[in-house]
Amino acid sequence: MTNQSSLSEFLLLQFAEVRELQILHFLLFLVLYLAIVTGNLLIISAVAFDHRLHTPMYLFLMNLAIQDLGAVSVIMPKSMANSLFNTRHISYLECVAQVLLVILFLSSDIYLLTVMAYDRYVAICNPLQYEMMMNKQVCIKMIAGVWIVSLLHGSLHAAGTFATPFCSNVVNQFFCEVPPMLKLTCSDLNLPEIGAIVFGIVLALGCFVFVIITYVPIFISVSRIPSVQGRQKAFSTCLPHLIIFSTFIVTGSIAYLKPTPDAPSNLDLTFTVLYSIVPPMMNPLIYSIRNKEIKMSISKFLGFSKRAFFGFFFYGPFTLTYILS
Repeated sequence: MTNQSSLSEFLLLQFAEVRELQILHFLLFLVLYLAIVTGNLLIISAVAFDHRLHTPMYLFLMNLAIQDLGAVSVIMPKSMANSLFNTRHISYLECVAQVLLVILFLSSDIYLLTVMAYDRYVAICNPLQYEMMMNKQVCIKMIAGVWIVSLLHGSLHAAGTFATPFCSNVVNQFFCEVPPMLKLTCSDLNLPEIGAIVFGIVLALGCFVFVIITYVPIFISVSRIPSVQGRQKAFSTCLPHLIIFSTFIVTGSIAYLKPTPDAPSNLDLTFTVLYSIVPPMMNPLIYSIRNKEIKMSISKFLGFSKRAFFGFFFYGPFTLTYILS
C-alpha cells in the first residue's frame, strides 16, 4: 500500500456486487429503517405531547428513542444510497461525522440504560423516596450528563481515529466503524485512539458492573412481592432491560476489541449489526410499545393527528378562500 496521507474519500463495504442483490439490500434496509423511525418517532411524540408522561421514566424513554433514531439515521441512509446507486463512496468529512455521531449515539444508549437501571432500583427498592430522589431536576441533570459524556467519548474516538495518516481508503464495513478504520492507518500504534478505546472500556465496564450490582437488590425485592401477578409484572420490565443491555455491551465489546481481519468477515458484519441496528429496532418494542400508558398516548396522538390532517384537508381551502376574499 502506498502512503496516501491526504485522502478525500473512502470506499465502504458493499453487501453484494450483483445488482439485484443490491436492490434487495436497499429494500430490506429501507423497511427496517422506516420501522425503526416510525416506532421511535411515535414514542417521542407520545411523551412530548402528553403531560401525564412528563415523569423521569418516560423522559428517559423519550431520550432513548432520540438516541436510537439518531444512531440508525447516521448509519443506514448512506448504506441504502450506496446500494441504490451502485457506489461505495463516502467523503472524508462524512466519515469523520459518522465516527463521531455513531459513538455519540450508541455510547449514550449504554449510559442511559445504566441510568434507567438506577431509576428502576429506586422505584422498586425505595418507592417512598422515589419522588425526592428522582425528581425532574435530577432527571434533567442525568440526561445532560449522558449527552456530555457521550459527546466527549465520540470526540475522542473521532480525533484519535483520524489523528494518523491512512495508507488505504477501503473500509471493510458498511459504515465508518473505528476498528476497520484503524486497520487502514499507516502506523501500527495509534496512541490517541488506544487512549479513547481504554476510556470507553472503563466506562462500559463501570456501567456493566453498576447495572449488575443494581439488579441484585431489585431481584431480591421482586422475589418478596406476595402476588404472582406483581412479580411477573416486575420481572417483565426488568429482564428485557437486562438482556438488551447485556447484548449491547457484549456485542459492542467483541466488535471493538477482537482483532480486525484483513478481508471482510461475515462474523464482523453480524456483530456490527447486532450492536448498531438491532437495539434501536428492539428498544421501542421492549421498553415502550408494551407499556399501557405509552399505548394510550400513541392512540390519542394518532387520533388527534388524523383529525387535524383531515380537518385541514377538507376545511383548509375554504378557510383560505374566505380569508383571501
